[in-house]
Amino acid sequence: MNRNNGGKLYIGWGQADITPGEPVFMAGQFHARISEGVMDPVTATALAMESREEGFSDYAVMVSCDLVSIPNGLVNCARDKIRKKVYGLDPERVFLNATHTHAAPECRTAPDELLFLGGNVSALCGLDLPVMDPADYVDFAAERISDAVRQAWEKRSPGGVSFGLGHAVVGRNRRIVYNDGLSRMYGKTDDCNFSHVEGYEDHSLNLLATWNEEKKLTGLVVNVACPAQLSELSYLITADYWHETRQEIRRRFGQDLFILPQCSAAGDQSPHILVDKKAEERMWRLAGYGESQVSGSIVKNALKAGVSRPLAERLSGLAQRRDISVRIADAVGKVLPLAGKEIESEPRFFFLHRKVNLCRNMVSRKDAEEAAKEAEKYHEEYLKMKNELELYPGRKDEYPANDYLRWYGPVTVSYRMYRRNIALRERYEIQKSKPLIPVDIYMVRVGDMIFAANPFECYLDFGMQIKARSKAVQTFLVQLAGTGTYLPTRRSVEGGGYGSVPASNPMGYEAGRQLVEATLEGIDQLWK
Repeated sequence: MNRNNGGKLYIGWGQADITPGEPVFMAGQFHARISEGVMDPVTATALAMESREEGFSDYAVMVSCDLVSIPNGLVNCARDKIRKKVYGLDPERVFLNATHTHAAPECRTAPDELLFLGGNVSALCGLDLPVMDPADYVDFAAERISDAVRQAWEKRSPGGVSFGLGHAVVGRNRRIVYNDGLSRMYGKTDDCNFSHVEGYEDHSLNLLATWNEEKKLTGLVVNVACPAQLSELSYLITADYWHETRQEIRRRFGQDLFILPQCSAAGDQSPHILVDKKAEERMWRLAGYGESQVSGSIVKNALKAGVSRPLAERLSGLAQRRDISVRIADAVGKVLPLAGKEIESEPRFFFLHRKVNLCRNMVSRKDAEEAAKEAEKYHEEYLKMKNELELYPGRKDEYPANDYLRWYGPVTVSYRMYRRNIALRERYEIQKSKPLIPVDIYMVRVGDMIFAANPFECYLDFGMQIKARSKAVQTFLVQLAGTGTYLPTRRSVEGGGYGSVPASNPMGYEAGRQLVEATLEGIDQLWK
């Protein structure tokens, strides 16, 4: 191994299954979903890296979780358990990121300044549904996450890292702009008023490989600008396309490999296809990835095509998931031999945790007043439906068996829209005394590359700004590393639509610009 310019590097990996053993409330949609089984496991994967030299060490532990988000409650619970069971490790140097699968257990146990919902099941959806309490799941998941961290920390051994850049088409911009200048998330592109797709797409694949002293590959960090949400309407728990991707990478490069997925800046990105969908589906069929009538990601479409519910649930999105797994594995296969030419066993290594204050997205009086009216409307709607279900339980059977909403779906949508508007109204009052919100960002320099993590769903433009100005040879952006919401660009806010309206954005594009500068300042600090 070569390039001796820092302390000796020690590397450890760990993994844990965080799949619940009982029904849970699932995160990722406005309508409530109770899990009805497991399509594939959701996991937590930990990578510990430590640089040692003459009585000094610097280290960090990165953990990737197949979850929709990483709320503060989960972070705090996991760190408490790590503090008790892992000797010599500062839990504040452990940071978690989510792959943003929309078919994982809900783990938001308390609302905060960046989340409008949180609590027990009743607080989350307005009904007492027979599921595991989110707080109990958080405790279960945190215990397993701490086990993965302990494995990684205790298995540290001398090794090296290499890195490289590849490309795989995974994410696409999901915001569609029409001739009137307005934007819509997942808008129809076969509309005569369709103008263009709003923004850029990032098809880069950032790869970090770890090796033992015998130059045997031990693990991979795979970073792409796309959330894991092909099976987002499923009632089966799933890691989404990362499940097939792990299988494909291990089939090609080693069954015992650890694989840590990361989602780069991708708040306006999605794996869903909005242009050329029929052509893509035909290619999946020709490749043998699945029947065309169930190859889309939306269960509802499969059901309309006459497919049975179990088959629709099982195959929803799997054709494209298989396609994405092959694309990512192909890119890894191209990068790995080249990256392996420069394995660093003593890279410069630095960890940095910064707490930065970002400005709120200020709610106008008009928006607050409209939100109050909307809240009242949805609250009446919610109470009416809830009372009808209590008075006439038989109404539950009126919902068609093949409808993608279960009987409890419509009433929970009304409740959550009510809470969403109440939260917006409350923000109007809070912002007067608290115009800033503190957020955590994490950075790890490993040789000439850097990991820069933040809690938001950053729209892609912000990620491009950081990458373009970063002093690192290669920059791995990691979003959803903490409690966070959409962070939209100016043009997206002007276009409107879900994800870019006041109710979606406790932090606005000004905060996005501040985050970019704060991240670049941190990178500059690590390069001095």
